[in-house]
Amino acid sequence: MDDYPLLNLFWTMLWFFLWIMWLFLLFKVIVDIFRSDDLGGWAKAGWLILALVVPYLGVLIYVIARGKSMGKRDVKEAQEREAAFKAYVREAAGTGGKGAAAKGGPSVDELAKLADLRDRGAITDEEFVQAKTKLLI
Repeated sequence: MDDYPLLNLFWTMLWFFLWIMWLFLLFKVIVDIFRSDDLGGWAKAGWLILALVVPYLGVLIYVIARGKSMGKRDVKEAQEREAAFKAYVREAAGTGGKGAAAKGGPSVDELAKLADLRDRGAITDEEFVQAKTKLLI
């Protein structure tokens, strides 16, 4: 370690970190090329060849040319994953039963209105339980 100064160690760590970050960007670009619906097969092949044959320049050109649509696809995919997760949670929570639940389930607003009516004293606890049961079944 005497012949390798501390500053050289920091420079080596910096270059290694930048190389790893570039690899992440390269893989993200390659995944985006295949995920893109607006590109045809030949266009995908061209972008892929450019990104792999001339990696630094190809990735830079791709990010400049298609970076905005790349971000939009990321947002769209995240929204689709969130919607699928919410649908799974609703299904797992048991809103897939019979009656009103099979027609789409009771809305949170209907249950909130019932709770508000009960809190204001407009309906009794027994009426609240009956109405809630009607909504949930």
